[in-house]
Amino acid sequence: MIDDIKQDTEERMGKALEALSHNFNKIRTGRAHSSLLDSIRIEYYGAETPLNQLANINIEDARTLSVVAFDKAITPDIERAILKSDLGLNPATAGEVIRIPMPVLTEETRKGYIKQARSEAESARVSVRNARRDGLGMLKELLKEKEISEDEERRGQDVIQKVTDDYVAKVEAALREKETDLMAI
Repeated sequence: MIDDIKQDTEERMGKALEALSHNFNKIRTGRAHSSLLDSIRIEYYGAETPLNQLANINIEDARTLSVVAFDKAITPDIERAILKSDLGLNPATAGEVIRIPMPVLTEETRKGYIKQARSEAESARVSVRNARRDGLGMLKELLKEKEISEDEERRGQDVIQKVTDDYVAKVEAALREKETDLMAI
């Protein structure tokens, strides 16, 4: 019973960490990486389709991405979607290839991105704490229904707190890594 609660809590905390990783990928650094364009969707045959399913995304050099659409007719749509995205990118089309140069980050921009990364990390910590709260609530409910003893509840609380501490440490490590990445010139 307690193991089920622990597993459920750990799953929810894992999802929070996964969401943090996905959100960190949206925060661009000075280097080009294809996951930067993961959030871009294009209207294709009446459906919102992710860019990576409609085009080949390559890294030309450290600061340039190239996008080649599988269907050449949607190249202008892809370019428009990249321009409209909130990533601050300025694509340039040369025939069938869309080149996306990564602008050099200024000190001010870096600090803004670090602030955004810290905000995302705080959201992840809140999600982890919410999962802990729910797990502890389930333990209290079991104690109230006399399905577990007070000692078992206490042990369960300790286990859930240990898992929470582990996940908060993982969030902190991810944040430190992202900050280091952002400050690298």
